[in-house]
Amino acid sequence: MVGCYTSGIASLLLPNGRTAHSRFKIPLNIIENFVCNIKPGSPQAILLLKAKLIIWDEAPMVSRYCYEALDKCLGDIIRCSLTYNKDLPLGEKVVVLGGDFRQIFSVILRGSRQDIVHSTVNSSYLWKFCQVLKLTKNMRLSVGMTALDQDETEEFGEWLLKVGDSLIGDNMDARTILAPTLDIVEEVNNHLMAIIPGGEKLYLSSYSICMDEGNVESQLDLYGSELLNSINCFGLPPHKLILKVGIPVMLLRNIDQSSGLCKGTRLQVRKLGNHVIEYEVLTGNNVGHIALIPRMNMVSTNETVPVRFQRRQFLIIVSFSMIINKSQGQTLFHVGLYLPKLVFTHGQLYVALSRVKSKRGLKVLLMNHVKMSANSTINIIYREVFEKIIF
Repeated sequence: MVGCYTSGIASLLLPNGRTAHSRFKIPLNIIENFVCNIKPGSPQAILLLKAKLIIWDEAPMVSRYCYEALDKCLGDIIRCSLTYNKDLPLGEKVVVLGGDFRQIFSVILRGSRQDIVHSTVNSSYLWKFCQVLKLTKNMRLSVGMTALDQDETEEFGEWLLKVGDSLIGDNMDARTILAPTLDIVEEVNNHLMAIIPGGEKLYLSSYSICMDEGNVESQLDLYGSELLNSINCFGLPPHKLILKVGIPVMLLRNIDQSSGLCKGTRLQVRKLGNHVIEYEVLTGNNVGHIALIPRMNMVSTNETVPVRFQRRQFLIIVSFSMIINKSQGQTLFHVGLYLPKLVFTHGQLYVALSRVKSKRGLKVLLMNHVKMSANSTINIIYREVFEKIIF
């Protein structure tokens, strides 16, 4: 069996769990007709050749091109087999895709609604080979549920499904830790950092232009340090990183999977050194593990950045708050949802509201939006995605 998750933090839920991109060597910036970087005869190819079952969780969250890349790769690996049937997909393997189409889909940079819907797995040529099976029990809500909580929990579960199907609205007051965009998350983090007692330490990054950009000297003249240091985009640590002992942070890249140090892992700062920082792991199976992490190099892959450059910095961000997309796959005891701006894509509101086990663990703070009535917000659902799926 081969098991994998779409998100890094979710992969920590399985012993020796891996992300799909790591396990199948799928390119990060994938487009149509890309293939997995697995060579026939390699250990990775031998593992896939022997596998009888592949389990891939959070399937709707990843682009259809990832599954199609795996289909082409498995076809190449198994093509030499005497029993190979080219009319069957995914190398004739049994593949179980888990996930909820009410949740957030793959992020398409500057993509329209049509682009996002087209990228989902049920828009792939592979979908005609899929059999849809329904899970009807919300396991997140049932864990630790008492007889006294049963009615309230069942009511909350039904309400969440109606939110996910865009069949209901509700009014709530509150405060927050989840937000729809990075700028709002940064605003919350900066506010909480300012009121936390203790001395702070500033870490500045260094940078270099990637050598594959051709004439490096002309690039340096065109893009100076002031511009490159000001770039702050998703997945890249900031140039100015301000930390205090005791604050929570989140890893931006996989560092040591065996120790639970994966992308999305939350840590608590214990000691601030000049060259390394000591952390305690707060999530996953390695809770309480102490880790020393140095500065590392990270190359920007964001298409909106005008030049590819390498930033050397601690691969973390302050994490009092996080974006809704990053919370997908996690179960939390208490969630506050802060919406000074409206959610902007399919499933965001549903994901944020469904991170908790009960309605009592959920608080929402809504700002007054233009043309919106008091105590209400928009819920974006792409109903056409549900056309081939019967809930």
